[in-house]
Amino acid sequence: MLALIAGGGNLPSELVARLSDRPVICALEGFGPDTLDVDLPFRLETLGTLLAALSERGVTQICMAGSVGRPAVDPARIDAATMPLVPILQQALVSGDDGALRAVIGIFEQAGLDVLAAHELAPDLLPQVGVLTEASPSESDEKDADRGVGIVRAMAAADIGQACVVLRGQALAIEGVYGTNWMLQSLTQRPDAGGGVMIKLPKPGQDRRVDLPTIGPDTVTAAVAAGLSGLVIEKGGVMVLDRDAVVAECNRLGLFLWVRERAS
Repeated sequence: MLALIAGGGNLPSELVARLSDRPVICALEGFGPDTLDVDLPFRLETLGTLLAALSERGVTQICMAGSVGRPAVDPARIDAATMPLVPILQQALVSGDDGALRAVIGIFEQAGLDVLAAHELAPDLLPQVGVLTEASPSESDEKDADRGVGIVRAMAAADIGQACVVLRGQALAIEGVYGTNWMLQSLTQRPDAGGGVMIKLPKPGQDRRVDLPTIGPDTVTAAVAAGLSGLVIEKGGVMVLDRDAVVAECNRLGLFLWVRERAS
């Protein structure tokens, strides 16, 4: 049996819609999905109790999908089942995003659960390589994409984000803690005539079972408002939600969507 640790955003509901059997829906209080009924809400202070509840339900696999933040922890609310996990959780809370996720994955695996990626359950969330739209990147767009890959990799070394916007070799914006759409919104009052591409890809070395980046129709809307000419994502590294709507909206608005081969 599968359990879905569901966060915010559209990925959890889209994933559930693609599964033949409904999973057990779990959600961290304050970060759960708006569109799914949650079976097992939990707090970080009660993670051990959640693991016991999953075992009682016969859960053997979990998938973590959707965005979550770092919750405030009340030491007084840590229950007995979670107490043995406290040293791991303490280290996770002071680690970067990748380190924190690895710690959480380790906790689930130590409990005997297989951790599956969303794209393992729904492989078509990862589009094949190529330009998916009527518009295509120009030669300068391709050069900006190369530049963007280097920028995102440099960001990864500092565990900052997974996307940036580049125009004529210059970084116009980089993704931070507030996410991709906030980054794009910061460009809506840019002083130039527009242009540029957004490049999005996973961090080198990250565990691709969790926190794989996504784009969706909202990304296209935000990219147009930011004055961009296209979106560039890495094959096998970025999930596209509601792909038909994304491609249709790109075509309607004249953006290109390019799925690049993974850079070496």
